[in-house]
Amino acid sequence: MGKKLYVGSISFNATEEDLGELFSSIGEVASVKIITDADTGRSKGFGFVEMSSEGDAKKAIEQLNGKKFMERALIVNEARPQQPREKRGFGGARGGYGQGRGSGYGRDRR
Repeated sequence: MGKKLYVGSISFNATEEDLGELFSSIGEVASVKIITDADTGRSKGFGFVEMSSEGDAKKAIEQLNGKKFMERALIVNEARPQQPREKRGFGGARGGYGQGRGSGYGRDRR
């Protein structure tokens, strides 16, 4: 079991400090990160907490999964390794601006 935990269903009003305080009641917290929208800066409602030991991580899952925190029942489980993300932008594997069938670009209109 890893020490990094996925935490879901976090209140949009919760701060990293709030989450860190909750998890520190279980054991020593190494880091806390609430994921935010890049454009708005608003919380996406999930994040990651890294505990200092695997034993503390296991206790956190057992004690906090399903526990109400700021009016929401938390989801706490072991974080999975991050998957490589598909590159975004114009073009690329999924097509891009003006590409694909039926777009109407580059055709004779009769």
